Amino acid sequence: MEFPPNQGLDQEEVNEQVAETLAENEIVLFMKGTELMPQCGYSRKALGLISQHREEFETVDVLESLDEYRVALNEQSGWETIPQTFVDGEFVGGSDILEELDERGELAETLNAA
Repeated sequence: MEFPPNQGLDQEEVNEQVAETLAENEIVLFMKGTELMPQCGYSRKALGLISQHREEFETVDVLESLDEYRVALNEQSGWETIPQTFVDGEFVGGSDILEELDERGELAETLNAA
């Protein structure tokens, strides 16, 4: 099976999808892969950290249009790497930031502020 790169959405579609997803959900994790099958260790770590404190949150698999998601998310967060977590439309961070918040005992408060 072959998966040619960038056969997904164009930039405008991704920009709209990111904006709509952020507007419609309290907590959003843009990640590589899905909840059932994360495709990178950082996405798996972010998913696990959020799941410890929240049962319901939105995940978005960016792999279909990775380059376009990088551009769209960078416009929202100023952050280039994925995963990215947003609470109430505000950028919180990637898995490293979530881990730091968790170690300081602040992650539950951050996620439940939504």
